[in-house]
Amino acid sequence: MSTSVFAPTTSCSSLVPTEYRERTEHSPAPEKGADPLDTLKSWINFGVSQTAKVEESDDKRIASIEIIERCEERDREAIKRAAP
Repeated sequence: MSTSVFAPTTSCSSLVPTEYRERTEHSPAPEKGADPLDTLKSWINFGVSQTAKVEESDDKRIASIEIIERCEERDREAIKRAAP
């Protein structure tokens, strides 16, 4: 008797949310303020905003890798369960 093993029909990459495939937009460059203090404030706000964008992008990348790793483990377990 032979055992047929059928892998899950869902590809691992298809489990990654569509919005994770989109680019994370950069923060707009700061503009010169009315005086040096306003310009400094603009640069500080830019730095804070840009850092948040980098963190958002990193979170999507890390989550995508974790989704694919869990999917691959799912597939390995399905093959183990089907083994005689």
